[in-house]
This record gives sequence, structure tokens and C-alpha cells, in this order.
Amino acid sequence: MDVLKGFKDFLLRGNVVDLAVAVVIGAAFTAVVTAFTSAFLKPLIQLFSGGGEFAGSFVVNGVVFDYASFINALITFVITAAVIYFLVVLPLKYVEERRRRGEEEGPADPTDIELLTEIRDLLREQSGRSGDAGPDGRIPQQDR
Repeated sequence: MDVLKGFKDFLLRGNVVDLAVAVVIGAAFTAVVTAFTSAFLKPLIQLFSGGGEFAGSFVVNGVVFDYASFINALITFVITAAVIYFLVVLPLKYVEERRRRGEEEGPADPTDIELLTEIRDLLREQSGRSGDAGPDGRIPQQDR
């Protein structure tokens, strides 16, 4: 049972979920870019290579080499990599540099002392309104 709890904690950790979302969105984006290059760029490559039945390819001993598909896949990769770099990697790199220089604080969780201080202040505020506080500002024990 301890193994299943550890696995559940691993799966529900924030960065694993973020990674899963990124993979799904990346796959969908790649499908869009592939559709664009297949529908528009590959026909242009075939048109510029002479058109006709074997446009974008050549035949050697009856075997067809489709270089238009290779160029299409290469363009798809470059477009996808450029978008990922400019929309994800570069902004995150910029934010990380600002954090390193101290211009932007990272997410900070309150410390135990800060939480206890806040609880103490809230208790004092409540006891001040109800008049339950003793002379030293402490709340007396409640009868159970």
C-alpha cells in the first residue's frame, strides 16, 4: 500500500500534471503544423520541382524517393521548435534570470513562524473582542 501512496503522490505532484498537459498541447500543436505543411508547403515544393506525377520525388530502378515529404517534415520540425523556443523556453529563461538577479521573487510559502504569528494575532484579535484575554494578553484554558 505504501508503494501505491508514493505513486499517487508522484502523479498528483504539480510538475507531473504540467508535463502531461504540455505533452498533450505539444502533440496537438504538432498535428496543426503537420496539417499546414502537408496541405500548403508540400504542394508548393512539388509545384516548384516540376509538377506532374513524380513531382517532389525521383525514381531509381522503380523505387520512388519522395524528397518533398522529407523537406515537409524538416519544415514541420523547424516551425514547431521555433514556436516552442520563442513562446516557452525564452520567456521562462528570462523569468529565471530575473529571479537570479533578485528582481523578481519566486513563489514563497509562509514559514512555520509566520503562520504561528498569524494564528496568534488572530487569536488575540478574537479574544480582544470577546474580553476573554487575561492581563498578559494570553487566552486562558477553556473548560472542556
